[in-house]
Amino acid sequence: MEDLHYAGGLPAVLKELAPLLNRDAPTAWGEPVGTAFAHAECYNREVIRTLAQPVNAVSGIWVLKGNLCPNGAVVKPSAASPSLFSHQGPAVAFESIEDLRARIDDPALEVTERSILVLKGCGPKGYPGMAEVGNMPLPRKLLEKGLRDMVRISDARMSGTAFGTVVLHVAPEAEAGGPLALVHSGDQILFDGPKRRLELLVTPEELVRRAARWKEQRPAPKYARGYYSLYIQHVLQADRGCDLDFLTGSSGSTVDRESH
Repeated sequence: MEDLHYAGGLPAVLKELAPLLNRDAPTAWGEPVGTAFAHAECYNREVIRTLAQPVNAVSGIWVLKGNLCPNGAVVKPSAASPSLFSHQGPAVAFESIEDLRARIDDPALEVTERSILVLKGCGPKGYPGMAEVGNMPLPRKLLEKGLRDMVRISDARMSGTAFGTVVLHVAPEAEAGGPLALVHSGDQILFDGPKRRLELLVTPEELVRRAARWKEQRPAPKYARGYYSLYIQHVLQADRGCDLDFLTGSSGSTVDRESH
């Protein structure tokens, strides 16, 4: 952040992005947004690049679709390894964050460099609260061989500064009965970032059978009362912003009374 400040700060960044912006858009202080960076200068091109010479040509967010994420999932390609942008491999499934922590470093874990780690139960309803645990650690036995990245898939989120080929925000989440809940270790998964696809390579008939078993064997809810229970009943999925369904579109901006 200090380097960004001395290179010209956000005004200099906005000036580089100006061809993509509506410079006449109004601002809270009453002037067009373009006035905020009209006289900005960049003092360090190693920190603030030009549109013609970006630090990374593949950036932004990829929104994936497929039978493993019918309502979408996201990937940050600038944090991912280009060698894994298109990848197919067998799943190593973890049913919860506790399951992951208990087994990820087990020498007996059946995992290879081509495996895809799948973490369930960490979405809005499942954790609950959609924790920053999506950048799950790599198995110790693979780290010791020099491996530094793997495809990882979950209904969780992660820090914006985290690294890795990590598919996040899978919707619907496992706890809501989404296809993520039906992944078994050994299932083949196809991740195709350039085509924005995420597919569980299991027949539709088998998925129907697994869904029926999942409903029969689903454990009782963790919480039967209090705010946790209310939250789980009403929270929306990641693709709808994790809002509470009874608040959507109805909050307004009116303040009826002074609030202390």
